[in-house]
Amino acid sequence: MTPSLSRGVLGAALLALAGFAHAQGAYPTRPIRLIVPIAAGSVTDVVLRSAAPGLAQRLGQPVVIDNRPGASGIVGAEACARAPADGYTLCAVYHSIMSFNPYMFEKLPYDPEKDFKPVNRLFFVTEGLVVPAALPVRSVAELRSYAQAHPDKVNVGTLGSGSLQELFVAWLNQEWRTRIVGVPYKGGGPIANAVTAGDIQVAQMGLGNFIGLIQSGQLRAIALSASKRSAQLPDVPTAAEAGLDGFPSRPWWGIAAPAGTPASVVTRVHRAFAETFDDPKMMEMLESRYVEKAVDTPDEFAGFLTQDRQAARVLVELARVPRQP
Repeated sequence: MTPSLSRGVLGAALLALAGFAHAQGAYPTRPIRLIVPIAAGSVTDVVLRSAAPGLAQRLGQPVVIDNRPGASGIVGAEACARAPADGYTLCAVYHSIMSFNPYMFEKLPYDPEKDFKPVNRLFFVTEGLVVPAALPVRSVAELRSYAQAHPDKVNVGTLGSGSLQELFVAWLNQEWRTRIVGVPYKGGGPIANAVTAGDIQVAQMGLGNFIGLIQSGQLRAIALSASKRSAQLPDVPTAAEAGLDGFPSRPWWGIAAPAGTPASVVTRVHRAFAETFDDPKMMEMLESRYVEKAVDTPDEFAGFLTQDRQAARVLVELARVPRQP
C-alpha cells in the first residue's frame, strides 16, 4: 500500500470514528418528555416543572412535562414502560408505582423490576401527623393513650383502601393494640377540612396541606416524617423522635427510564438531575414545598427500590388488603 493510500485509509477511519463518537455523544438532539403520573398542580408536578429549566440548560434541550394521572400511577407507568428506550422519554416514579402496586393489583400492564431503569431518587415528601387543636392530645404518646382509652372513636383520614394512610392505620393498630378507623376522602384538601372540623381526629398527609392551619392554631402537629426537624416547625419532633420510626415507608419520588435505555444516556440524565437539585434556588424551593432532597446514584436508587418493595409487601400483608383486579 502506497503512503498516500495509507494516509487516505487512515483518514477515512479517523473520520468514521469521529462520526461515531459524535453520534454517541450527541444526545439529546430534540426535546425530552418527562411523564409525571399525577395531576398538574400537585407538589411533585410543581417541583418537576420548577426543575425543568435547569434540566434543559444542562441537557441542551427542553424538558416537557407530560401529566398522565390516574389509577395509582398505573396510567403513567404503562406509558413510560411502552416508550422507546432512547432517552427521550423519562418517567417520574413513586412508591405506589414501583413498590406497592405489585402487591395491590392482580395484573399490572408493566413490571416495575423489568420495565424500568432507575436513574435518580429525588426527594421524600415531608408528612405531618396532625390533630384538631380541640383534641386533648399534644404528642404521639398522648395520641396512643387516647386511642387506647377510646376504642373505635379515633378516625384517621385516608385516600382509600390500599393507600399509604390506610396502611399506616393498620400498622398503628398492630403496634398499639388499638382500633383506629380509616375514613376515606378524595384528597389532602378534604382531609385537612375534615380534621380541622373535628369530623376525624387524626390526619397524616403532606405537610403543605396543613401548614396554614397549623400556623393559625386550628391544627396541632405532633410529628413529622422527616430526617430532621423543620425550620418552620422547630418544636415538632420527627417521627423517629416521637416513637414512630418503626413504620417502614415514606412517600418518595424519583426518576426512571424505559428498560434498555443506554447507560451513557442514564449517566447524562442522572448528572443533570443531581446538579439541578443541588442548585441553591432549587433547594430553597424544595424547602418551601416541604419536601426533603434525597438524590442518589442509579445503583443506590436500585438498591433502595429493592428494600422499599420488601417494606411494601410487609405493610400490605399486615393490612390484609385484597388485591384489585
